[in-house]
Amino acid sequence: MVWFVNACGRGRPGVDGMRIVTSRIIRRTKGFSDIHDLTAEARLCVEKSGISNGQALFFVVGSTAGMTTVEFEPGLVKDLKELFERIAPRAAAYHHEEAWHDGNGFSHVRASLLKPSLIVPIVDGSMTLGTWQQVVLVDFDNTPREREVVLQITGEAT
Repeated sequence: MVWFVNACGRGRPGVDGMRIVTSRIIRRTKGFSDIHDLTAEARLCVEKSGISNGQALFFVVGSTAGMTTVEFEPGLVKDLKELFERIAPRAAAYHHEEAWHDGNGFSHVRASLLKPSLIVPIVDGSMTLGTWQQVVLVDFDNTPREREVVLQITGEAT
């Protein structure tokens, strides 16, 4: 299920035609390296923002998820899940467990490798993504969640 919270806001006029528009994309995720394509929602927000040149900052709230770009197709999605399992296996021992006993040490390690944010340039009113490049959210936690991605679009207003 996908929906927007304060989606594609009008933003506030800034100095010399600069504008910042903040939107939120909410996704229900399954955890365990669940990957979601956010490109369509982001393109809509960029279009509605009225920003012609600038950048789109994506930031996932939480310490067990990350943002990146990939070619979002079933084979690569499977490859990424397998890669993260090799790098930070679920069954490995993590010192995080000594503090919290919540079984998600692997989630924190994976998220720290990927990072919580991503910046995509906006040129002539569009994100500069390659033909097969999509903006994705990866949820590494060990339980389903409702994830919030803050999308902040900054730049010259048209």
